[in-house]
Amino acid sequence: MAVSVVIPALDEEERIAAAVTSARDAGAAEVIVVDGGSGDRTARFATAAGARVILSQPPRARQLNAGCEAAASELIIFLHADSQLPAGAAEAVEQSGASFGGFRLRFAEDDRKLRIAAALINLRTAITREPWGDQAQFVRRPAFPGFPEIPIMEDYELARRMRTSARILPLYVTTSGRRFLKKGLIRTAATNWWTILRYHLGCDLQRLARNYKS
Repeated sequence: MAVSVVIPALDEEERIAAAVTSARDAGAAEVIVVDGGSGDRTARFATAAGARVILSQPPRARQLNAGCEAAASELIIFLHADSQLPAGAAEAVEQSGASFGGFRLRFAEDDRKLRIAAALINLRTAITREPWGDQAQFVRRPAFPGFPEIPIMEDYELARRMRTSARILPLYVTTSGRRFLKKGLIRTAATNWWTILRYHLGCDLQRLARNYKS
């Protein structure tokens, strides 16, 4: 059974080729980059790396759903543009038999703080069975309810909805630690959990997204 990889992107010309190449090397039958209106050369570099590029309006949830609709395969991996799949990822998803899941995570940068952050993320995932978007969530189309088209937390909400069928695969997605390095480990972690708390308290999602990105 073939696997499609969907990559939502916005102004990621420096990283998109590596993401696309990793997906192809991981065994994807097709790679779809969903460009949300980039002002740089993201689409050009994605095409050159072997992806099919389609256009979609943001937010990212809408891009993800558009990519899913365009995909030819029943199994779909959603990969962030600053992340890379491991070798054998497509086969691992096929053989898992799961309708939803994700991978373990590690950061690309060699930094002790990031290794600690990755270990905590992987521990959290093992306990909650809720892999987030940077862990390359995958779905089987018949069981996929679609991402809620909200400006933030779409990956978290999908993981909550599908946690009972989740499978965490023992392979590592490599992702950029740029946000942790820019804001600091403690501040970034605190922002993440504060955002989750406010989400559950019913905070306005547009405001929540602005605060998260600031």
